[in-house]
Amino acid sequence: MMRFQNRLLIGAASVFALATTSIATIGPAATTWAAENDRDNNAQAAAAPATLSLQLTPSSAQLATCMPNADVDVNVKLTTDKKGFDIFDIRARHIAPNRDYTVFLLEKAGAPFGAAEYIGDLSTNDEGNGDAEFHLIVQEAFSSTIVNGQRVRVDLNRVGMWFADPKDDDFCLGPNSPITPFDGDNEAGVQAFNSANADPLPAP
Repeated sequence: MMRFQNRLLIGAASVFALATTSIATIGPAATTWAAENDRDNNAQAAAAPATLSLQLTPSSAQLATCMPNADVDVNVKLTTDKKGFDIFDIRARHIAPNRDYTVFLLEKAGAPFGAAEYIGDLSTNDEGNGDAEFHLIVQEAFSSTIVNGQRVRVDLNRVGMWFADPKDDDFCLGPNSPITPFDGDNEAGVQAFNSANADPLPAP
């Protein structure tokens, strides 16, 4: 009987020792895994591209009255260092429906605009909603021109958006509204929205 009890005691001690060893082994491993996971998360956060955000507003009080619920937002992911281009997302809600709009980077948000770069088109549906994504260099966008015989750099850090067809602004401005050159065929309506009320895109 004593020998049997001894075997029970020895067995229990072995189980306790095994459990203690397992806990000691698992504890540091779990701590190491958690630390590595935190490092990975921090690295991913550091690697995430910076994003610039700005809002475009109607270019005139009359257009603002005609599109009272207009909401046009621009988000730019600065990915040029990694991809060779930035990602320019533009989202329009409740603007004039069933129209095409041209989008430009500008020297100045309002007239006379200065240097301009045509970067893409946005189209709206029946509800006046539309989205577009353009791949181009945004933060370092510039124009090179000659002033007084000297070549100068002009940063393009404003955004503007035009009615692509001259007739597309007639719903608000009437049939005799100006025809502008802000489209590929050199005929567009007036500027619909711009970033005059937002901070300029940061120059390099």
